[in-house]
Amino acid sequence: MSRTTAIQSDTAVKRSVRIGVVDDHDLFRAGVIAAITAGADDIEIVGQAGDVQSSVRMIAETRPDVVLLDVHVPGGEGGGGSEIILRSMPYAPHTLYLALSVSDSPTDVGAVIRAGARGYVTKTITAPDLIASIHQVAEGYAVFSPKLAGFVLNALGPGSPQGGVQGTMPDPNADYNPYAQPTPTAAPVPDDDIDIDVLSPREQEVMRLIARGYSYKEVAAELFISVKTVETHVSKVLRKLQLSNRGELARWAAYRRIV
Repeated sequence: MSRTTAIQSDTAVKRSVRIGVVDDHDLFRAGVIAAITAGADDIEIVGQAGDVQSSVRMIAETRPDVVLLDVHVPGGEGGGGSEIILRSMPYAPHTLYLALSVSDSPTDVGAVIRAGARGYVTKTITAPDLIASIHQVAEGYAVFSPKLAGFVLNALGPGSPQGGVQGTMPDPNADYNPYAQPTPTAAPVPDDDIDIDVLSPREQEVMRLIARGYSYKEVAAELFISVKTVETHVSKVLRKLQLSNRGELARWAAYRRIV
């Protein structure tokens, strides 16, 4: 095979990154899509939405590689981007999420990261940097604006990083460089050695509802128990299944087709 043929072959097998865009501001969403389309010929826009319900439906129908989403999205139970991630995981367990928001609030950052987002950048990002960030998330890296790194560490808590964040955390004192190549780690693979029978019947009920995206309050109302009891059950479920957060739980349940 000639060198020219080899190059053509490599180009031919390069697959586009399929993305969905979620933002409730139509003009901003259209601008993001236009900027990505103009700046990258290897990113395909497969869907867009402006509220929680239509976002979950879009993700379930198109199963994008990456979803670019705002953290404040109307509809649903008021959970915004976090709710979209949790409710979509059973339908598209391999989809990854990159938050794009005007907010740099620790509360917003922590909520979406705990839900399972693989990155968080603010809307001050340039189009080339956003495109690079989408590619990095698609390749399994974590992408965070440096000023948000401390929030992310706080959100994950002390000790080892928890699910939803993979790769090397950026240096908060360094200039933002979305082209940096941190050492990636593979996405967590559900453990086939752990069976659902390790959970009590009540824990299984709680697990299924949480995996479907129910809030603690909704689970409590559904099962006629207190929110505190729900929290206790969820802690036990995560410990027994060796998972770190609700995002991993949703992937675990989807992988086993039990939700």
